Order: sequence, then C-alpha cells, then structure tokens
Amino acid sequence: MEQSNNIFSLRKRLLAVCCAVTFIFCLLFGRLAYLQINSYSYLQNYALDQWTRDLPIRANRGEIYDRNGVILATNQTSYDIYLRPRMVENDEYTAQILSQVLGKDKAILLQRISKKSTSEFTVALSVPESVMKSVMSYELKGVYYSLSSKRYYPYSELLSQVLGYTTLDGSGLAGIEKYYDDILRGENGKVLTEADLLGMEIKDGKTFILNGVDGLDIELTIDYNVQAIAENALEFADLSYSPTRASAIVMAANSGEILAIASTPTVDLNNLPRDDLEKLSFNTRVSAISDVYEPGSTFKILTSAINVEEYLKGNKNSYSLDHVYYSAPTRVVDGQTIKCWDKHKNGKHSSQDLKKALQNSCNPVFVDIALKLGKDCMYDYFEKFGLGKTLGIDFLGEAQGMLINKFDVKNCDLARIGFGQTIAMTGLQLISSVCSVVNGGILYKPTLLKSVLSEDKVLYDFSPVVLSRPISKETSNIMREYLLSVVEEGSGIHAKVEGYLIGGKTGTAQKYENGTISNKYLSSFIGFYPADEPRYVCLVMVDEPQGAYYGSTVAAPVAKQIFEGIINLEN
Repeated sequence: MEQSNNIFSLRKRLLAVCCAVTFIFCLLFGRLAYLQINSYSYLQNYALDQWTRDLPIRANRGEIYDRNGVILATNQTSYDIYLRPRMVENDEYTAQILSQVLGKDKAILLQRISKKSTSEFTVALSVPESVMKSVMSYELKGVYYSLSSKRYYPYSELLSQVLGYTTLDGSGLAGIEKYYDDILRGENGKVLTEADLLGMEIKDGKTFILNGVDGLDIELTIDYNVQAIAENALEFADLSYSPTRASAIVMAANSGEILAIASTPTVDLNNLPRDDLEKLSFNTRVSAISDVYEPGSTFKILTSAINVEEYLKGNKNSYSLDHVYYSAPTRVVDGQTIKCWDKHKNGKHSSQDLKKALQNSCNPVFVDIALKLGKDCMYDYFEKFGLGKTLGIDFLGEAQGMLINKFDVKNCDLARIGFGQTIAMTGLQLISSVCSVVNGGILYKPTLLKSVLSEDKVLYDFSPVVLSRPISKETSNIMREYLLSVVEEGSGIHAKVEGYLIGGKTGTAQKYENGTISNKYLSSFIGFYPADEPRYVCLVMVDEPQGAYYGSTVAAPVAKQIFEGIINLEN
C-alpha cells in the first residue's frame, strides 16, 4: 500500500513538472510569435541602428508658387558634411583642413573630433558643391557628405515677410514656410553602411538606401504682378516720406483672397541677417496682420454703413440719408471737447448730408451718428464685421485688435469710436470689413493658400469661406456711391485715376506714446476698383511719415500707383 502511494506521488510530480515545462514553452513560443509578428519592423530598425551608420538623404522641400504658377520659393542642390571621430586618423590635420575650408573654429572642431565615444556629428549644412569638392579633395578619413538641398527664393526680397524662411536644415521657421511646414517639408531618407561594434565601417560591407518622400507644393492666392506693383509703390513712399514702416494689402473683394501684401523695410531671403535677431524680427514682421493701430477716418466707412443699414431697417435711432448735419467744429461729450480736423472756417462743413460728411471727413457728424445709434447697436455690428477678434487667416501671429468691453464704454468713448479713435484694429481687419461694405455685404475669411499640389495634381483647392453678412446689398450699393464721391470730389482726390471709377476713404491717425498724444501720425487710404462692381480692395498705411502726414497727401497717391498698375495689367 505504501509503495503504491509513493508511485502515485511520483506520477503527480512528473505531471506537474511536465505541465510547468509546457507552460513555460508556450509562454516563450507566444513571446517569440509576438516579436516576430508585431515587433518585426521595430526589431529590424533596431538591428540596423546597431550594425549600421547612416547619412541622411534630405527630402526636397515643396515649392511655393503664386496663383499663376510663378515660382516664389524653390530648392538648390547643396551638400551636408558629417564626421565620424572613430574613423579619423589624424585629429589635428583633419581639424586644420575643415577649419580652413569651411571657416569653422579649429579648437572646437578638434575638441569634438577627440571625443571618440561620439559616433557622428554634423560639421556643416547646405554647403555649395564647390566647397564640398574642396573638402573631399583632401581625402580625409572619417569625413562624409550627403546630397541635400538649400532653400532658394528667385526674387530675393519680394513677398519676403509672408514667405518667411527656413532653418539651415530645411525646417520652416517663419511665415508661410512655418505655417505650412507639415505640407512642404517631406520625409528624409537614409544611406546606411554596415559597421562593427565599435562603429567602424566594415570593409566590403553592404550599403542600404532608404529613399525619402519629397514635400508637396503649394500655390498661394498672391499674384506676383500685383505684389511687385505694391512693393514698387511702397518704395516710392519710402523715398518720399522716410516712414518707419509702410504697408499695403490688395484683397480680392469677392473671396477674401489676398493678392498682395507688402511691408517696408524688406529683407533678402537668400542672405538673412541671422546674427542680428532684432533686425531680422523687425524686417520680417507682417505688420498688417500682427500690429494694431487706430484706424482714424477710414473707420468712418463702417460707421456710415451701420447708419445706412439701420435707416433702411426703419430704426428711429438712425439718421436718414438726406438728413442735413449743421455741424459746429466741436462736440462736448461727458465734459470732453472733441474737435474736427478742419476748423470749419470756410463753411464747407457747416451744412452737409452723410455723403458730403464722408467727402469732408467731418468728425462731429460721426460722433452724432455713433451716439444716436447707441453702443448696443454699434457693438452688434462690430461683432458682424469681425472686430476685436481674429479672422482666422492661415498665418501665424494674427492680432485680434483692441475693443473696449461694451459694458465699460462711456459716451465719450463711443463718440470717438465713431470716427476711428479709442479702437485699435489690424490692417487685415480693416480691409476685410471694408470688402464686406462694398462687395454686397459679405465678410469673407481672408486666406493666403489657394491650392496644394502633388506632381501637378490638385490635392486641395480653395473655396471662399463666409464669416458673416453684416449689411444688405442695398446698403452696399449706397456706400459704393458715397465712397466713389470721396475720390471724385472729396479728400481722396489724389487716388483718382482718370477714366476709371475708384472709391475710397482717407485716414490720418495721431499716435499715442506713453499714454499721451504725440506728434507722430499713421497715414492711410483704403479704396476699391472698379467702384461700380469692385474686384480689388487696396489698403495703404504709412507709419510716421516725415514732412507731411495727411492720408490724402501721403497714402492716397501710393494707392493710386497700385490701382494704375492693376489697370495696366488688366489692359
């Protein structure tokens, strides 16, 4: 009986051992299957990393075109130079040659070469072929190169602030280059060479090439010809008035597409001042998108449009279109005296309707309108016109403007807002809202991207985006007539092009410094062509002009040059 029990116990132990061995085997088999199936790619790449040394093959960055196929940004062949310290035979000599040919600091190079624990480091990026050949002529052990591409801008300074620029290794750093970097940059490839455990290349070892994927091309809404016209006109403003900055935007009235956007000073994108970050930042800033300012009398367009719309709706707190304003040169609101720019001595402002008030740019009239409409009404339209918020343009750094909280607005604030003071907005907000006033009442989302291309196939095509409908078509028709008269008979006369219908409004805003009014001005003009069926809207801003400062004499002639250029293109 005892012997039988011992045999039974032994069998139990053997069964337990067999079960344990089987279980462990299943675990190992399962793990092996998991690694083979699910981790195949990872393990293969890990093995390649352990037993190879790689040199990158930089993918070609996508090209940037204007709306008509003109290349604005492309690539030039260049080379990247690398060094593997363990392969170097003579540290001193290698550092000397690289320093001599590439202009690098010899001491720093020698220090890096002496660190044999480093498998590889970059010596120089995007060097020309002639420099690469000079380095290779010395047959330095451990020095390698790979084919690369360098960003090149055929027109150097044209559209420089909007295009932006890239880092030396080809990543977008500013402007369109940064905003659409994911589309433009592509995916780099590699050249892999077999190496031993110490990182030394194996003689007669295999070489593997992993090809990259080039970036996609993009087409902007910009028209090269209109852009060149705008930049030439701003150069005229620079030479005539020596401002701190001048800016211009040309927008398609019926879509929100930006046809041109320019600023001075410009920068040569092929020769950037990378060692002077302050200068680089100032010269590449798109002030019309990123900076806010008091619009001055150009804002009277919006105040007028609100009044006309409310009158047509039957609002009793609006003035009729034929109402005559008997205008004294000042208004007193909340104990503050608000003056007209004109002293009213010639009697031209003493009796006028809204159309004449726009021609004369009479401040008191727009004070009356704003106060009669009231802040609730005015602020409802500010929301519809997109004021005090970003419009969503495809560009980094868009400012939202400055609009006093409605509940904090006093009568004296509202009175000044009526003629463009005590409110700050971007040039982009102003031109977008004025587009809606003259195009039939539609506020479009502004855009710079027209399409995305791959080998001449269109992957994305722009469609206009409607943000709101601030006013009616009837109000828009009336406002076009009024603003045409400003150029034909009023303060915008210097923007007039004989034989063509142009409407618009001048603006002269006195700037604040340290909370007080200064003797510096921002002169502006915003206009549209043709006035009966607008296709183009143009805004010109000249910041701190010297010698003269009225928008009528400084900015309007610049806008005239731009419109003349566009008319010549069309003809």
